[in-house]
Amino acid sequence: MYKILTLNNISIVGLERLPRDKYEVASEIQHPDAILVRSHNMHEMTIPPTLKAVGRAGAGVNNIPVTRLSEEGVPVFNAPGANANAVKEAVLAGLLISARNICQAWDAARTLVGTDKEIHREVEAQKKRFVGVELPGRTLGVVGLGSIGVQVANAALALGMRVVGYDPQITVQRAWALSAQVEQATNLDHLLSQADFLSLHVPLLEATRGLINRERLRNIKPEARLLNFARAEIVDEDAVVDAIEEGKIAAYICDFPSNRLKGHSQVIALPHLGASTYEAEENCAVMVVEQIREFLENGNVQNSVNFPEAVLPRTDSWRLAIANANIPTMVAQISTHLAEAGLNIIDMLNKSQSNLAYTLVDVDRPIPKYLVDGIRAVQGVLSVRAL
Repeated sequence: MYKILTLNNISIVGLERLPRDKYEVASEIQHPDAILVRSHNMHEMTIPPTLKAVGRAGAGVNNIPVTRLSEEGVPVFNAPGANANAVKEAVLAGLLISARNICQAWDAARTLVGTDKEIHREVEAQKKRFVGVELPGRTLGVVGLGSIGVQVANAALALGMRVVGYDPQITVQRAWALSAQVEQATNLDHLLSQADFLSLHVPLLEATRGLINRERLRNIKPEARLLNFARAEIVDEDAVVDAIEEGKIAAYICDFPSNRLKGHSQVIALPHLGASTYEAEENCAVMVVEQIREFLENGNVQNSVNFPEAVLPRTDSWRLAIANANIPTMVAQISTHLAEAGLNIIDMLNKSQSNLAYTLVDVDRPIPKYLVDGIRAVQGVLSVRAL
C-alpha cells in the first residue's frame, strides 16, 4: 500500500484515480510515500524520510522547498496547463472590465439614491465619467508564452486585437500552438512601449521578481492597462500605484489584493480567482495524481520541476529507479553493482537536468535488497527504489 498525505483539499475527481486496494489517502497520515498539495506552505515542514514524491495540484511551486527535496532525491510534480483555460478566461474578463471601467461604474451605480427618476437623471450625468475603449485594433502585449500566455494571445486575436508577444525561452510545443498572427517583440521595453494592454504570464523567479518596476514603467505606453494574473511579486506595486497617480498608466488589474492596492479607484484587485473554477481544480488534481501514481508504480517522470523527463515503457521485468548527483561514472558504478549481483540489463534510460540525474534500469530477475543498499551507499546517489 502506498500512503498519500493531502495537505489541502484535493478534488475527489483526482483522488478517485488512486485505487483503494493500492493507496491509502488521508489528511493525517504517518510515513507518507507522497504528498499532494495546493497552497499549503511546506517550507517549514520536516521532510518525512519515507517521502518519494510531492505533487502540486497547480502550476506554481513557490510554497514547496524544491531545492531541499532535490537534495533528498524527491521529485516535485506540478500540473502545467491544467488550469490554463481558467486563467485565460480571468484575463479576458480583466481586459473587458478594465477597458469599459465596469467595476468603477458598478460601484457608482450602487451608491445612487433617490427616486427612479432622480437615479435615471444622475446616471445620465455620471456616465461620461466611465467612457471606455473598445478592444479591436488595440494592442495587447503578452509577456511569457507558456500554456496560459499562448491561450490569452490566441483569444485576444479572436477579439480583433493586435497581439505582440515576448518570450525568449518559448518552447517548440508552445510555438506550434501560438497563432502565426502574433507578432514578436525584440525585447521587453519594446513591448511596453507599444502595448495598450500588457498581460504578464511568467513564473516567479529571481529573474522575474520586480520585472515591472519604476525603470520599466518609464517606457510604458501612456494610458496603458497592466494585467497581472501570474504572481504578485512580478510587479512592484508601489511603482505601479505611483505610475497610476502620475497619469502614466490607466489601470492595474491583478489577482493579488494588498493594503497598498485596495480601495484605489484605478486598481481592480481580485481575490486570487485566476484558477478558481471547478474544472481547473479537477484538471489539476487528475493530472498531478496520475503523474504521482506513474512515478510510484513505474518510476516514470513527467512534468517534474526538478527532475528530468524520463519515461521508459514497462515490460514484464524488475525495475530500479535511481536519482543521483549529475557527476561522472555514476552509470558505470550502477552497472558494476548489477553485474556483480548477476543481473542482466534488459533496458535502461538515463537522463539529466542541471546537477541531478535519473536512471531507470529494467533487469531480468528480482532485485535483492543488498543490491539496493549497495547502490544507495554509492557516493552521490540520492535515492534508490526497486519496483
